[in-house]
Amino acid sequence: MRKKILLFPLLAALAGCATAPPKQPNDICKIFEEKDDWYFDAKDAQEKWGSPKHVLMSMMYQESSFRHDAAPPMEYFLWVIPIGRASSAYGYSQAKTPTWSDYIRETGNSGADRDDFEDAIDFMGWFVYKTHKINGVSKWDAYAQYLNYHEGWGGYRRGTYKKKQWLMKVANKVKHRASRYGAQLKRCEADLDKSWFERLFS
Repeated sequence: MRKKILLFPLLAALAGCATAPPKQPNDICKIFEEKDDWYFDAKDAQEKWGSPKHVLMSMMYQESSFRHDAAPPMEYFLWVIPIGRASSAYGYSQAKTPTWSDYIRETGNSGADRDDFEDAIDFMGWFVYKTHKINGVSKWDAYAQYLNYHEGWGGYRRGTYKKKQWLMKVANKVKHRASRYGAQLKRCEADLDKSWFERLFS
């Protein structure tokens, strides 16, 4: 019984480490070195959807700061009674429930969870792919891709973002982060591609 009691805090601590945001989110090499499974998940998403890793990661950082349980703040009636959240956005990708349901229906990924990095990065890869298909936006254009992600495909076509100076500033931040991530990735991607066994001898 004592062993079980001691085991629970250990498992809880390990789970916390697994879902904690990366310690150095401004350097994509450091992110992927700390969480090497994230690199291969992002690589899978790129190979599947043609959506560049650095674009996906820059959008995810903006949406959730890589927090698995990120959600809009709770709203209160009379500052006391909780009445729910402003939207259904949740998880790494901040995907809203209807869009997440569309993703599951189209991809068949029925067990997908928004607080699972692998599923979240695949969702974002799918969305970037769809944006390219529907609105003709390059998958490498982090600025326009983020505007689509925020406003939706119809909103982007209608130009709703043009009346939101704050949003265009945020999209520019995503663009610059994607550019920085892309440059950083060039110096470490070859090493990240190696298996743990190969790294022992490199």
